[in-house]
Amino acid sequence: MLLQDKEGMIMDKALLVYNPFSGDRGIVQKLDYIIERFQQENILLQPYRIMEGCEKNISSLLTDGSYKFVISSGGDGTLNFICNILMKNNLSMPMGIIPSGTCNDFASILDIPTSVEECVNIILNGRTVDVDVGVVDEKTYFLSSCAGGVFVDVSFSTDGELKKNLGALAYYLKALSEMATMKPFRVTIETEKEVFEDDILLFCILNGKQAGGFHNLMDAVYDDGLMDIVVIKDCRKIELPAIFYKVISNELQNDKNVVTIRTDRCAIKSSKEIILSIDGEKGPTLPVEVRFINKALKVFVA
Repeated sequence: MLLQDKEGMIMDKALLVYNPFSGDRGIVQKLDYIIERFQQENILLQPYRIMEGCEKNISSLLTDGSYKFVISSGGDGTLNFICNILMKNNLSMPMGIIPSGTCNDFASILDIPTSVEECVNIILNGRTVDVDVGVVDEKTYFLSSCAGGVFVDVSFSTDGELKKNLGALAYYLKALSEMATMKPFRVTIETEKEVFEDDILLFCILNGKQAGGFHNLMDAVYDDGLMDIVVIKDCRKIELPAIFYKVISNELQNDKNVVTIRTDRCAIKSSKEIILSIDGEKGPTLPVEVRFINKALKVFVA
C-alpha cells in the first residue's frame, strides 16, 4: 500500500519493531530521530513495541502487503523473533537491523555498527545481502547460533540489570562462576558424512564468526549454506581456564579438546535432557534435527 503526504508525494511504509528493554534501553530516546530520518525520505515508519503475545499482531501487519520492509531493533532475541515471523509466513521482504542488545552477535557477523545514525543510513541506502537461516525441527528458525551444554544458559540466566550495566562482560562473569559445577554429557551428532559420539561439555552451531559476544570463534560465513559446529569435549577442570582463554583470544580451534564439524544438516541427541539456547533465548531440548537454508533472508548491510 502506498500513501500520499500533504504535497502528494508517494510514501512507502515500513514497520519498526523495537524492544525497549534491550541493552542499555536507550533505543526509546532515539525513536523520534529514526522516524524523522525515514519521513525525510518519504517513508512512513510505523513503530511497534514488542510485548507479550504480540507475535500474531506483527504477523498480521507484515502479511497484509502494506509494508515494504521491516526493521528490528533489539538484541539477538528480537532479531530471532522477527526472523521467525518472516520465515514462517514465507515473507521475502528485507529486514533492517538497529542493534541495541548486549552482544548483538548477528549484527556483528554482518559488520553492522551499533550507531543508530549509521544503521539508519545503511537501511536507507538500500543494499541487501542474502543470509543463511538455520531451522530446528522445521519449526524454530535462528540466525547466529544454536547451542547446548555448559555456558549456553548464560544469556537467559544472567541478571538483566547486570547485563544493562556491564554488557557482554556480564556473560563472561556468569560463565566463570559456573565453571566449578560443569558436568559433561554424552552426545551423538550425525551428519550425512560422519557420526560424532563422545562425552562433551558444549556444542555450538554457528552461522558466522561470533556467538555470545565472543568474536572469531570459527572461520564461518553466513551465506555458504553450511553450519559450523564447535564441540568442546569433556576434559579435566584444570584445562577449562585455558579453553576459556582461547575462546576470548580467538584461538579455540587450536585446542586438542575442540572438535569442529561443517555440514548443511545434522541430527543431535543425548542421554540427558539438554536445553538448547537459540540466538541466546531458551529453546527446545535434545534430540533435534537442524538444517541450514541457504540465502533464505534479505538483510540491509553497508
